[in-house]
Amino acid sequence: MTLQEDHVREQLKKVIDPELFVNIVDLGLIYVVDITTREDGTEEQPKYDIQIEMTMTSPMCPAGPQLVAGSKAAAMELDGVEEVEVKVVMDPPWTQDMMTDDARDQLGIF
Repeated sequence: MTLQEDHVREQLKKVIDPELFVNIVDLGLIYVVDITTREDGTEEQPKYDIQIEMTMTSPMCPAGPQLVAGSKAAAMELDGVEEVEVKVVMDPPWTQDMMTDDARDQLGIF
């Protein structure tokens, strides 16, 4: 089975923002998930590198290092993943509009 972006995003839902108690995917913090198939894998045992671009709810988010480390650790748990790079970007800035309906319901935002 080939690793797909939706597999990675589903895995990243395990990472919970410790201030808001909502996962980082539903919060809209994950901007880009780029999966590269490595040449040193085989058809039966493919190997992958993942590049993730994510943001924080604010530039000075105290949970930033924890969220980056959690994202990297969660993605590394996927079969065949060899390397994960997580880049924090602030453009475009995060807004509440980026949250899913599930996140809005959890936070009581209508």
